[in-house]
Amino acid sequence: MFYPSNKKYNSFFLVLFLISFAFIQCKKETKKDGLIINKNKPETPENMVWVGTKTFLQGAKESDKYAMPREKPAHQVTVDGFYIDATEVTNKQFKKFVDDTKYVTVAERQIDWEEMKSQVPPGTPKPHDSILQPGSLIFNKSVNALVNMDNYQQWWTWKIGANWQHPEGPESNIEGKDNYPVVHIALEDALAYCKWANRRLPTEAEWESAAQGNNTDAIFTWGNNAEILNSNANTWQGVFPTKNESQDGFEFISAVKSYPPNSVGLYDMLGNVWEITSDLFNVNYYAGLDTSETLLNPKGAKESYSPSNPYQVEHVMKGGSFLCHASYCASFRISAKMGVAIDSGSDHMGFRTVATPEMLAN
Repeated sequence: MFYPSNKKYNSFFLVLFLISFAFIQCKKETKKDGLIINKNKPETPENMVWVGTKTFLQGAKESDKYAMPREKPAHQVTVDGFYIDATEVTNKQFKKFVDDTKYVTVAERQIDWEEMKSQVPPGTPKPHDSILQPGSLIFNKSVNALVNMDNYQQWWTWKIGANWQHPEGPESNIEGKDNYPVVHIALEDALAYCKWANRRLPTEAEWESAAQGNNTDAIFTWGNNAEILNSNANTWQGVFPTKNESQDGFEFISAVKSYPPNSVGLYDMLGNVWEITSDLFNVNYYAGLDTSETLLNPKGAKESYSPSNPYQVEHVMKGGSFLCHASYCASFRISAKMGVAIDSGSDHMGFRTVATPEMLAN
């Protein structure tokens, strides 16, 4: 390259070089404790946490005795840095969205049988109009005995009038529960909130990256010690679903931040309420992956598939809830996942959102 001999020009190019060098250094990613941390990012938004770019093991860990086939095989993924809500979206936050937009959630709308019948086996008779009323699923707290653990309908009840403002039915409310996770939220509701807040739902890989915190292959958000579950996550203790001993201090749902955060400052990534993600739920997705190479920012299956709900499109939900117990689903693990129909909500599912530096720049 040609450089002028004039000292004035030489000084000019030297200044340009120094500025360029400093800029490049600011954009560099540095390693800390095996993780890659991106320094070139905007100021962290209020109530969010930055999760740096890193490579980690997604899916079932070798020592996880509760791992299910849909969590296998484990595979290396690299996920770019992003911001994520420190807690699940709360009643207070969701109320602000509703007040600003006058949004009506799926659980509050009249039911369209023509739309619903496409999600059930052909020939299914239409329920009586008295049943086809707005509502949502709630946990049946009156279960005294079970026929078998495979029939989950034994502990779920369709409650007319149940929605985010009335989580246990029309006679209930959320007064004094501003800091509780908003529940009875369907995918459409979560996406509407995200659009309003300039956020989006996390992918399953982003969710696991956040749940790992500063770890890269842990079973739980705090590491691999299952004995400290009760002090770190709101789950079920006793005999599910007939006896809840509440050893952790909460019989059912709890306020956010009732348990310690993980190593990057995220609360309730395990337990309390399930969290819906942007990925489609497909029980065979991991089995079809090429695990010989590290996957970059995976976005999940291209189509939904669950043999237990073949007529419904389902999304992945993560983290487990206050109903999770070792005898049933043991979903208080990072790799655990279940499917939820896109128009379904319940009293143990909510969500949290993510943002990227690119989103915040717009």
